Amino acid sequence: MERPTTRDLVTGYCNFYEFGTEKDDPPRHAPKLLRTRPWQVVVEGEVRRPRSFDIDELLKLAPMEERIYRLRCVEAWSAVVPWIGYPLSELIRRVEPTGNARYVEFATLADPKQMPGLRSRVLDWPYVEGLRIDEAMHPLTLLAFGLYGELLPSQNGAPLRLVVPWKYGFKSAKSLVRIRFVEQQPVNSWQKSAPNEYGFYSNVNPNVDHPRWSQASERRLGEDGLFARRRPTLMFNGYGEQVAALYAGMDLKRLY
Repeated sequence: MERPTTRDLVTGYCNFYEFGTEKDDPPRHAPKLLRTRPWQVVVEGEVRRPRSFDIDELLKLAPMEERIYRLRCVEAWSAVVPWIGYPLSELIRRVEPTGNARYVEFATLADPKQMPGLRSRVLDWPYVEGLRIDEAMHPLTLLAFGLYGELLPSQNGAPLRLVVPWKYGFKSAKSLVRIRFVEQQPVNSWQKSAPNEYGFYSNVNPNVDHPRWSQASERRLGEDGLFARRRPTLMFNGYGEQVAALYAGMDLKRLY
């Protein structure tokens, strides 16, 4: 029931380090540099039907739907975005994971000709993320191809990205080119870069502060100003009723 954040804010204030670390770098560089056709996504590893998908084939793989999800960034800002896509589980079922597939690893495009941010040493490229297989199969986990009724803009992760709404935004990898099913837990890019700051699960938990700032409250994009009201951060970004059972019995302060 929350009002979506305006399109200009979501497409103009972005984290996409492949195009630069400042929030206005992706909208300045990505539309001019990122080529989204042709585009292939390789699916491999512990699956019975490994294969490569063309982006236009993926667009037709399952019926598209609009889902208005909260997006929560680890930097303590948030937005409400109308994404367009279908559950990632639609793709997963078609490649038939084996019994050894306990995790799903996602790798994004890393092309220095298109992505000037790769010259930075802030991360070890390509950008890699991971989910447990049950997280990846959860019906809230979205393979997104668009937002606000149109195809994804380049700065927001064209031509396809993950959206995992109960986790911090960096978990929703952009511009995917490879999906690998594996038995061992992947080491994601931010975990590799700063293990004392970023864990594997990355669930939104207001009780676990980032070492350099509090996560107890957040600023909603569009509510700017010196005296802007900060919102209390919701556990699992407000999706606890749907996903808390995935983590029953886990120490969510230690396994952050």
